[in-house]
Amino acid sequence: MRVSREQVALNRQKILGAASRLFRERGYDAVTVADVMSAAGLTHGGFYGYFKSKDELIAQTLEHLIGQGDTGETNLARYAARYLSSEHRDNIADGCPTAALGAETVRQTPEARAAMAAGLRKQIERLSARGAGDGAYDAAQARRAAIGGWSAMVGAIILARLVDDPALSDEVLNETLAWIEHQDADTSAPL
Repeated sequence: MRVSREQVALNRQKILGAASRLFRERGYDAVTVADVMSAAGLTHGGFYGYFKSKDELIAQTLEHLIGQGDTGETNLARYAARYLSSEHRDNIADGCPTAALGAETVRQTPEARAAMAAGLRKQIERLSARGAGDGAYDAAQARRAAIGGWSAMVGAIILARLVDDPALSDEVLNETLAWIEHQDADTSAPL
């Protein structure tokens, strides 16, 4: 039975969506092609009609995730408040792909690493535009603030997720947010 182009495109999006959640939740190595296809509601045998390999799926999943990244928030402190929340910390499967998969992606194919690097560039550009757009920083200061702020946010989420002490986890999130808010408020000393 032949599948229409529209159905192929829809199935591909289902596969990428399922892989996005599973990879962030469990990591690349703990997820099989059969897991992804089952989560997408498709049969394992059809996988190779969409992707050449699991490596290709990983790279294209990262590209897919990058395309969904912008929340539209223009204020760095408000963005950080949502990012550094306990809800985000606790929802790895739907959370930031950089925090969930960054360390693992270092050991992936050049295509997967390039997709993650593209996501980093895109995030720095978004956050830089937000900082420079309010007139508080020049372009170089806004870029520095974006890189420093983003690095602090991703690092804080990773650290908050790895500790087994809920109070320390909350403290890491809260203190990082307080630091970002302080830096954001002090325009004479950008992040």
